[in-house]
Amino acid sequence: MLSREEYRSKVLGCWLGKNIGGTLGAPFEWHRQVNNVDYYTQELGGNPLPNDDLDIQLLWLIMLEEQGINIDSQVMAEYWQYFVSPFWSEYGNAKLNMQAGLLPPFTGMRNNYFKDSCGAFIRSEIWACIAPGNPRVAVKYAYNDASLDHGDGEGMYAEIFCAAMESAAFLENDPKTLIKIGLSYIPNDSGIAKAVRCAQEMYQNGKSWLEARNEILEKYRGNVFFNNPNHISKEDVAKGFTNGKPGWDAPSNIGMLIIGLLYGEGDFDKSICITVNCGEDTDCTAATIGSIFGIMHGVESIPEKWVTPIGRGIKTACLNIGDLGYFGAMIPTNIDDLTVRTEAIMNKVAAQYSLPIEPPNVAPDAQPEGFLLADDEALSYTQSPAYRQSHAFYDVALEYLTGVTVSQSQPAKLRLIIKNKYRIQAGFTVRLYSPEDSYGWEITPGRECKAYVGSVWWGDSSISINFELKPQHTIPASNRFVIEITADGRSTIMLIPVHLISEPGIMMA
Repeated sequence: MLSREEYRSKVLGCWLGKNIGGTLGAPFEWHRQVNNVDYYTQELGGNPLPNDDLDIQLLWLIMLEEQGINIDSQVMAEYWQYFVSPFWSEYGNAKLNMQAGLLPPFTGMRNNYFKDSCGAFIRSEIWACIAPGNPRVAVKYAYNDASLDHGDGEGMYAEIFCAAMESAAFLENDPKTLIKIGLSYIPNDSGIAKAVRCAQEMYQNGKSWLEARNEILEKYRGNVFFNNPNHISKEDVAKGFTNGKPGWDAPSNIGMLIIGLLYGEGDFDKSICITVNCGEDTDCTAATIGSIFGIMHGVESIPEKWVTPIGRGIKTACLNIGDLGYFGAMIPTNIDDLTVRTEAIMNKVAAQYSLPIEPPNVAPDAQPEGFLLADDEALSYTQSPAYRQSHAFYDVALEYLTGVTVSQSQPAKLRLIIKNKYRIQAGFTVRLYSPEDSYGWEITPGRECKAYVGSVWWGDSSISINFELKPQHTIPASNRFVIEITADGRSTIMLIPVHLISEPGIMMA
């Protein structure tokens, strides 16, 4: 059971470690080289460097304050479009997909060169801090977050892995146990899981951190930063590390994060410096290892020599401060304010979920064995990518089996899944409303059908309905439909949006 003092110390340690690691690693970001740092290399004047690793988490805090804790990826997408300013890499691709009318997780999938990159795991800490000691809750938030700009990619697995470890770190400070917990929430065959296990094996076999780093790059590297030859050292060229899969950056960087966690052996200096010295996305990996260390050991464990040069302030890099109050007045100005506001949101989460913290608290004194590990519900996101809605009695998912594009030669194939969560069976009428008939949409098996779903007690409580949508004529770039699901004899209405984009090269008549 966490005391309030322990919780606040760990949250402060999280945010302070985040700022320290991000500032230390910033000068070496996206250079494939072995670094040799043991302290800051910049003149800082009492301030951390601006860091987008923290920025979007500040936005999520504001969102939770304004909208409450029962948010989903659609709410996040609205805030993303209003307040995330840059069009950097996956940030920009997601924004373009949002502007085209797509919904998560497809905003992070379509035309996204960077869905396997690092932009999601760097913003995982907020979910751990509002759900301390309950990775299952933290992971739900993290999935909705990562789906915005990483869809079904390795970047999504990376954020879920980190959020699970960070939430568990409020109760557990053994790195091996934390890694086991994090791995339980992601697929065994994902690049993230493989890179993590590689780092573990190198450490267990007595190899040096440098040997572990080279092994990670040998097996799991992405491409050099935009193919820029100035971003790779001669030594790494000689090792054959010049080329890699474009945009496939999260596995290697998570591997290096684990190198820092294991080889740091409970020492803050060693943990963040080894992580930076591995190279690659050094501000992100060092910021994340700094936050994990801070959660594990509390703010008191961070040496003062790292704190004095940067202070406790917050500097933003990618938020639209013009619309966040009077020139950003809604944004926390320092980590102390951020911690107070984080705790206020955590109190709301604790009132709804089981959290192992002093009152207000709804958790038992002793959690059941395996509570920190994933269960089947926590792993539901590993099913095929889908637009999802959750209602009081039913969950609905819409899978785009052929993607979000459509043409006369390539019909769109969709699967609607209705799951009954209640003890009473139900009958439904399902209707699909299409754009104006001038485009002659052919809908198979038809625009209306009946469906029956058994009681959750019976073990057969879901049904799948497949649709095929084919335009008979040229169509606009954007095509919107609605699937209406009504419960027979009741007032229940569920509306599922469908959005299809015409195949590139198909023009309107």
